[in-house]
Amino acid sequence: MDNILPQLLVGISISAAASLLGVFAILKRMSLVGDALSHVALPGLALALFFKINPFIGAVAFLFIAVIGIWLLEYNSKLAVETIVGVFFTASLALGAILIPQLELLEALLGDISKLSWTDVAVSMFFSIILIVVLAAIHKKLALHMVSQEMAHSIGIKSKQLEFVYLMLFALGVALGIKFIGALLMGALIIIPAAAAKNVSRSLSGFMLSSVFFGVISAVLGVYISGYYSYPPGPIFILVGTVIFVLSLFFRAFKK
Repeated sequence: MDNILPQLLVGISISAAASLLGVFAILKRMSLVGDALSHVALPGLALALFFKINPFIGAVAFLFIAVIGIWLLEYNSKLAVETIVGVFFTASLALGAILIPQLELLEALLGDISKLSWTDVAVSMFFSIILIVVLAAIHKKLALHMVSQEMAHSIGIKSKQLEFVYLMLFALGVALGIKFIGALLMGALIIIPAAAAKNVSRSLSGFMLSSVFFGVISAVLGVYISGYYSYPPGPIFILVGTVIFVLSLFFRAFKK
């Protein structure tokens, strides 16, 4: 429990950013993309460990390269983004499993924030804030684009560029979350709070705020429970988030 403050700061900032990303992932019906992209980061983590540099740098670099490839293939082929990400996912998972040392593999898959430095905290908070600010600035255009690309195009929204920005933000969010929750559970960090928020929200702004709120609550409870019982915070976060999601289902049924 001695290291609780940096864990809380990282958990709150990353979960807020990831939960906000999840809103638009659900609108675009690409809920599984977050899970797939998190595995794409594994070779980047492996190369970072090999060259003895910050794993975040390796994950970001590899994810950005993958996102550029996904974006180019999406607009130059007839394949859906889920199909393209699936190809990158399986290849990256296999490559990462080969390259990452066995002792480091569990940490890469499940995360570990027990030994955070204040530099890690500052980097996580800085990039999380940037992600949130950019998403807040483009959220109306992004929502319209994801609901109807034809309508977005009719009012002058540049759909290709907008989707590229969102995918880059998605990659950044995944890279930030790897340390907190690991590659295996990162997709849930993005989707579960947003799925719960969708059950209780009636507007886009309410959807976004509820998702961030549920994500932050899950992170805070996850950090405290894991610290008290000496469990990894990642799986605890998912369990807390799942409980919130189930409660939101009851709320939705009661409201109807």
